[in-house]
Amino acid sequence: MAAKGITYTGLDALLEPQKSVLLLIDHQGAQFAGMRSMDATLVVNNVTALAKGAKLFDVPTILTTVVEDRGGRIIRQLQDVFPDQTPIDRTAINTWEDQRVVDAVAATGRKDLIMAGLWTDICLAWPAIHALADGYRVFAVTDASGATTTEAHERGIERMIQAGVIPTCSGTVISEWQRDWAREETVPGMTEILLEHGGSFGTSLAWELQLLGQNKG
Repeated sequence: MAAKGITYTGLDALLEPQKSVLLLIDHQGAQFAGMRSMDATLVVNNVTALAKGAKLFDVPTILTTVVEDRGGRIIRQLQDVFPDQTPIDRTAINTWEDQRVVDAVAATGRKDLIMAGLWTDICLAWPAIHALADGYRVFAVTDASGATTTEAHERGIERMIQAGVIPTCSGTVISEWQRDWAREETVPGMTEILLEHGGSFGTSLAWELQLLGQNKG
């Protein structure tokens, strides 16, 4: 069940950068090789956008892998966003059973825990459900995650929802962090993320900026 004392309605239901911490789990070559629930290119695009958004909004981000010497390093797109961070390499399938990860999240002092991982039904669902018991409000970024089959992905999401995890998408998270276009200091960074990772909206935005004479795209 969901953590006690947390409001899920009104403005308090929305994410704020200063209350958020991001945990990215097992975006590695071996995991992508077995993923069939969504095009791997889309997951790479979405999780990279999420990571860039976290960096833009100063959201602490923890990278973790499982048995890296066999499963491969974290994908370069994520490592390039955080070049000075060494991912926590685990043996435990359930990330939340590795005390280093739990301590790293706790050290941020933030209670809105945002997760994405491969695979959805195992490497994401298990720690997401587990972290609820420690009092976190947990968000699962489903379009930055994937599983071996569409059914496994969907069942993983259903299981998390039943436990109290909140499903969301990468663009939704970043938009909640921005919240107001009057927060002008992050608008240029948001624009770059949308242009590079926003798909059809990114191309439309580039066209709009061209028409406005801002020479983007």
